[in-house]
Amino acid sequence: MSAENTYRSIWKTAYPIVVGLMAQNLMVVIDTAFLGRLGEITLGASAIGGIFYLCLVMLGAGFAVGVQIVIGRRNGEGNKTSIGLIFDHAMYFVIALAGLLFLVLTYLAPGFLQWFLKSEGVLRESLIYLDYRRFGFLFGFMVLIFNSFYVGITRTRILIASTSLMAAINIALDYVLIFGHFGAPAMGIAGAAMATNIAEACTFLFFLLWSIKNKTLPAYRLLQFHRPNRLQYKPLLKVAVPVMFQYFFSFSAWFVFFLVIEQIGETALAASNITRSFYMLLMIPVWGLSSATNTLVSNIIGQGRSHEVIPLIKKVLVIALLSTIVIVQVNLFIPGHIASFFTNEQHLIDATIPLLRVISLALFAFAFGMIIFSGLSGTGKTLVALVIEIFSITFYLVSAFIIAVWLKGPAALVWSVEVIYFTMMGLGSLAYLRTGKWKIYKF
Repeated sequence: MSAENTYRSIWKTAYPIVVGLMAQNLMVVIDTAFLGRLGEITLGASAIGGIFYLCLVMLGAGFAVGVQIVIGRRNGEGNKTSIGLIFDHAMYFVIALAGLLFLVLTYLAPGFLQWFLKSEGVLRESLIYLDYRRFGFLFGFMVLIFNSFYVGITRTRILIASTSLMAAINIALDYVLIFGHFGAPAMGIAGAAMATNIAEACTFLFFLLWSIKNKTLPAYRLLQFHRPNRLQYKPLLKVAVPVMFQYFFSFSAWFVFFLVIEQIGETALAASNITRSFYMLLMIPVWGLSSATNTLVSNIIGQGRSHEVIPLIKKVLVIALLSTIVIVQVNLFIPGHIASFFTNEQHLIDATIPLLRVISLALFAFAFGMIIFSGLSGTGKTLVALVIEIFSITFYLVSAFIIAVWLKGPAALVWSVEVIYFTMMGLGSLAYLRTGKWKIYKF
């Protein structure tokens, strides 16, 4: 399927990703709401443990985005047979990466977290979560590669079914395993981790069966178990490795951000976790549009239409900003109701409301920065994108540390650095796109 530079085509590609992300992030919201009933410490631990796990997962997610960009380019070129080779080699890579990260969580995570966390309760619960969650790397990564394949060939409607299935299984198992219903033991935060692991395994099985039934595997020669060839990894890693580090640095910065928040206190940490969960939910339309931008830019360059890249990005940006105007209304007018969905404790609700108001402004900066940044990544110039990310993150973390630790500022002021971060990312990406150097880049 070839890409078109129209609002209709953009939305046709993006909306299944948006719906899929909505279902996926609903899992995070429900997880947080359930764990919020277990107290401040468990809620704070789910933030620390969850984001630490996400930092490692982002290595796989970044690799998957690189795979998506390369598949998008080959799809634009009409080179179907090479897509199967890319897919299989991507699977080999993430299986090895899953094993490596399992060892990292097993042997390095306890000492690392113990060094930074001052709350013994948060440390204990975080380690329990990670002890169970480490088994989720394998199926989680293989699901990401299937996602990359279908987004890369712009057949995104399957993502609605796959992520809806994942969310439904995860939420049902959350209810059973966290609280101990239907005869199951009450596992608390460990139950949340196990529920997600099982949901990811079921989603991988769904992708596999769906692809077999719809004859997608033979059409693209997927899972032919091609013999590993290092030459296949050259273009793949050229694009994917910078994205891997970019994603890793990005979420590592968020992890450090939450460590800074933890220094303010357990209430600030718990309130920030509530804010993070709802923030990620409100980010969904832009995340979906940014993923579509990646693959559409790569596709149209593959078709020899580089001159259409900037107009395409402008159209996506219009959609992103309009959607942000709509979604922030709920955050601005009923923040108390939102906070009360996650916790019954009034002091925690009061601590969360100012943070929710701050992220309303951050969402506009996110829309601006993320769409332009994804457009740059879609051209294949992922190393340039990584440099822009590093500069933006450095400023972000230094600002957060100064406000929280040196100036002893409130959590709401610390959260305001999100606006600066995404604005810097967008301006840096825009400046490079205007040079036109990306038009001659091949991989």
